[in-house]
Amino acid sequence: MLDQTQVERLEAEAVNSAKTRQPLYAARKKIFPKRASGRFRQFKWLVMAITLGIYYLTPWLRWDRGSFAPDQAVLVDLANRRFYFFFIEIWPQEFYYVAGLLMMAGVGLFLVTSTVGRAWCGYACPQTVWVDLFLVVERAIEGDRNARMKMDAAPWTARKLFLRSIKHVIWLAIGMATGGAWIFYFADAPTLLIEVVTGTAAPVAYVTIAVLTGTTYVFGGLMREQVCTYMCPWPRIQAAMLDENSLTVTYNDWRGEPRSRHAKKALAAGQLVGDCVDCNSCVAVCPMGIDIRDGQQLECITCALCLDACDGVMDKLGRERGLISYATLADYNANMAVATAGGTSPVNPALVRTPSGSFADGLAHFHLSKIFRLRTYIYLGAWSAIGLVLVYSLLTRGRLELNVLHDRNPQFVTLSDGSIRNGYTVKLLNMIPEPRTIEVALHGLEGGEMSIVGIDRPPGRSFAIPVEPDRLKILKVFVRQPATLVKSPVQSFEFRIEDKSSSESAAYTASFNASENRK
Repeated sequence: MLDQTQVERLEAEAVNSAKTRQPLYAARKKIFPKRASGRFRQFKWLVMAITLGIYYLTPWLRWDRGSFAPDQAVLVDLANRRFYFFFIEIWPQEFYYVAGLLMMAGVGLFLVTSTVGRAWCGYACPQTVWVDLFLVVERAIEGDRNARMKMDAAPWTARKLFLRSIKHVIWLAIGMATGGAWIFYFADAPTLLIEVVTGTAAPVAYVTIAVLTGTTYVFGGLMREQVCTYMCPWPRIQAAMLDENSLTVTYNDWRGEPRSRHAKKALAAGQLVGDCVDCNSCVAVCPMGIDIRDGQQLECITCALCLDACDGVMDKLGRERGLISYATLADYNANMAVATAGGTSPVNPALVRTPSGSFADGLAHFHLSKIFRLRTYIYLGAWSAIGLVLVYSLLTRGRLELNVLHDRNPQFVTLSDGSIRNGYTVKLLNMIPEPRTIEVALHGLEGGEMSIVGIDRPPGRSFAIPVEPDRLKILKVFVRQPATLVKSPVQSFEFRIEDKSSSESAAYTASFNASENRK
């Protein structure tokens, strides 16, 4: 076993200790996170690569929808009021699909938080991802923690000015790329890129790029952890989502205390010594600048970098990993009860280990089944139910719709031959990117005939109407019924439409009005 003296002790102090909380408006203490290595850091690299890849590359993906629709796979077409997502096309009246996705995102966030704490914040939140990206740039230019601290404290020189300038220029370039990628979701990406570069794009495009460049640069490069601590509401909401069986990053002081930097001397003196060697590695790597050993804190985003750092130290010392680990409150309390003899004494390392040095029987260890409980199933069930409803609705929705509006003034007209005529505005909605010929027909209304403005054909019971792809066709229709066949002041009948090639159809029940004082 290595001696603790072979483990470097870092001079790292928590910027906002749980024991000494800073005032809300205290001046910011700059944080210089040390680069961590380990399985959770590798997982964060993977998530960062995937999320940034999705964000920057998605507007460039193509999807063939035929010659009458855009071929950009994901497109928010505000001009034509459409949302395209690969093979799915959403019209304005179908916005409930977007609402359903937002509901799934909310319930999914509750599900993730109730099971594994603030995993969203630690791995996939845009603020976390872009801060990680900015830190990559900072470390590449200025060096790791000690080098950056030394440079920050040094007076301004030509070298310092040059390195800082390069860093901020790259940060601004990342911000500009972020804003540029965002606008590509709202127009054809290759076309818009040429317009932006040549200065012919709409002013709103440049304004959007400027705003997102500024916010990305300020939030990701300058404010960093301040956004999570003071601007984001989720740290204050998450407590309602957690219970004693939720996984959170935890310092297991039942095996770490009493901590000592000189374990051999303490043991020789007959003192109790835990596994923590007070090296401060967990504090040095924390992007929020806190000390996880102070317990759960609002600032902790559960990124688990402190876990990687501590595991590395435990490996050097030849001790078991997990001094800092993902653990549930129930397991932590059970182990604390063992380490303190039911709360009757301070933490005693001898109570959690056997004479051979292995962990004692009776200690609680995490098992995956512990997070699958009633609360998890309720969230998972709600999330799945919303998703299934959306999928069913997508698979069964019609792509041909009909809407009819009766003229209000006048509601009917008596013609010279005594027949009654009503006017209607008929809307045919072709919701596929292909041209169609739609048959519009009357059903019911004995002896009734219709004529359509702009179509030079004798009145009849049905008409074949060409409708452009992915368009709304508005028709002005007049329906006439001979006076001898008018049976009541209000009669019901149907407009029916059908696409013979696809067998899609729709119907609308309308009313035919006449005078109440007929003779």
